[in-house]
Amino acid sequence: MTAENNGSGSAPEGDDPFAYLYRQEGAAGSAGQTASQPGVPRRSYNQVRAVGERQYGQAQSGAPGPAQQPNAHYAAPETMPGGRAAARQEGQPQRGGRNRTGLLIGAIAVVAAVVVGIGAAVIFNNDESAPPEQQAGSGETDQPGEEEPEEDTAGGDDKKPQKELPKEDAASLRLDGGAVPAKDVADAQARGGTYVGGMDKPGASVTWELKDIPKDGKYTLFVRYGVPGKDADATLAVNGKPSSQKLNLSNFAGADKGEWDKGWTRTFSWIDLKKGDNAVTISCGDGNTCNFNLDQMWLKGGWVKQ
Repeated sequence: MTAENNGSGSAPEGDDPFAYLYRQEGAAGSAGQTASQPGVPRRSYNQVRAVGERQYGQAQSGAPGPAQQPNAHYAAPETMPGGRAAARQEGQPQRGGRNRTGLLIGAIAVVAAVVVGIGAAVIFNNDESAPPEQQAGSGETDQPGEEEPEEDTAGGDDKKPQKELPKEDAASLRLDGGAVPAKDVADAQARGGTYVGGMDKPGASVTWELKDIPKDGKYTLFVRYGVPGKDADATLAVNGKPSSQKLNLSNFAGADKGEWDKGWTRTFSWIDLKKGDNAVTISCGDGNTCNFNLDQMWLKGGWVKQ
């Protein structure tokens, strides 16, 4: 007695409402009858069908209930030509065009990157080959305590050749108050080594009478002088008006005390002149330390340092 035949040679169809599902092909009879092959025991009530045999959407022969209409949009994958692989490919868009487009875009991007790299290399090579800018150093020493004003040009129109401004030996200028020509100290740059001494006397002065100044404006007065290894100063006046600041005659050369010949150096002062004639005076006034000699004086247009 087994579960397959319940102890008899036939299935209990009377009690099994699904008997029609495991009825063998070619068997006839009603739901209460069972067909079997002689000598072959029934192994299972679930019968295996060959691939493609089942028709989806259609009523099974002998099945109870109303017949179902076939589904026009579905068929078993194994029944299609080419099998399941063909079924997967059916209805899907071809991606070959998209792949070709992606490859083309990638190639264009690579070419663009190469072009940009070559351009950058050419630019950098040109920059490296350019000579560096030359720095111009004046080597001048600023006067202590003086504020540097904005630079200005004077002495003529910038579009025309500027007239050369004058330069004179101090000994050739007007001397007053005990100032006298001298040549005892070596290394003066004036003609014949002649400079102006006696400036240590109160009231001693040197006046430079300037002619034909080209225009009103800013100018720089340069003075070459010598001190015996210690600082000095003087009073500077333009057209009779003393400057509010003393003319700085410090020991910029760094000479030792008493070394007049090592104390030659220069200083400068920013002044304003008018067009035409002007007078610039350097004197030993009240409150000045006047132990100095004067060698040369010259002008430059604008407020400059060299």
